[in-house]
Amino acid sequence: MDLAYIPSPSTGVINLGPIPLRGYAFCIIIGVFVAVWFGNKRWVARGGRSGTVADIAVWAVPFGLVGGRLYHVITDYQLYFSEGENWVDAFKIWQGGLGIWGAIALGAVGAWIGCRRRGIPLPAWADALAPGIALAQACGRWGNWFNQELYGKETDLPWALKISEGPNRVAGTYHPTFLYESLWCIGVALLVIWADRRFKLGHGRVFALYVAAYCAGRAWIEYMRVDEAHHILGLRLNVWTALIVFVLAVAYMVISAKLRPGREETVEPGAAEEAAEAAKTGDAEGVESAEADADSESAEDSKDDTAAKEDVAAKTDAGPKSDADSESAEAAVTTLEKSDTAEAAKNG
Repeated sequence: MDLAYIPSPSTGVINLGPIPLRGYAFCIIIGVFVAVWFGNKRWVARGGRSGTVADIAVWAVPFGLVGGRLYHVITDYQLYFSEGENWVDAFKIWQGGLGIWGAIALGAVGAWIGCRRRGIPLPAWADALAPGIALAQACGRWGNWFNQELYGKETDLPWALKISEGPNRVAGTYHPTFLYESLWCIGVALLVIWADRRFKLGHGRVFALYVAAYCAGRAWIEYMRVDEAHHILGLRLNVWTALIVFVLAVAYMVISAKLRPGREETVEPGAAEEAAEAAKTGDAEGVESAEADADSESAEDSKDDTAAKEDVAAKTDAGPKSDADSESAEAAVTTLEKSDTAEAAKNG
């Protein structure tokens, strides 16, 4: 008897009238939002304009979705083009099936187009977005939980995932590989952020570190999965892909560090000048405001002095009651005149 396990949702869809709300799609959308939001913060910190990451994401995200779906359909073609299968299902992306390898590859093409239109170096943009992509993957993997797919081998561990009976699956408790990968991606994001701050990585090496770290985890997580997949020399296709991409990412980091050490000083042309101009404008406005306040205070002081003089003059015109009163009035006038002279000298 299983005393503890992670339950699976009874359904991955909630219907609001004729509108189906799919958990898989929500996880993807949340992931994209997190990547763009966090990437924008990092881009601005690197000296770029706010909003640039989102503008380029308009190109990268659609390309990435198409690339991810193409990779899945090509590597699992038997699910759509074998006898008895309906090839139209290849377009039903909401049912699951996005390959991260294709998503990153074709998404990079879209990002390159967006960066070229803005005159921005793609490696710098990719560096800013790298940890956000890892966090987006951490969110997106929960879509597999909603669809009860891509789980691992059977287990009776307390954190086992309970799968219900359904098409192409057998009821039981399995390793929650979606959870393993989600946690791994969070760790990758933290590693990339730390390494970027510690070593001042640039010229695409932050992104390469993300790729290498992700592949290292994906290789052993992929090995645990029991869903149908093509095998080469006894290993699943995605394990081979992870190993090859890992080697390429590490090679890029080593070669890039020798050819282009350090980090880019300028990531977006004109952004630094605009920030300096905005700061200068803000300082000028502050000076003008201070001068206006000083003029206002001077006017108030002048008004008070005039009122005091008029009061003294009125008392003098009314006729002094005694010599002491007269002397007191003359002393007050003299004091006010000296105060005015000192204030004028100070302002001058």
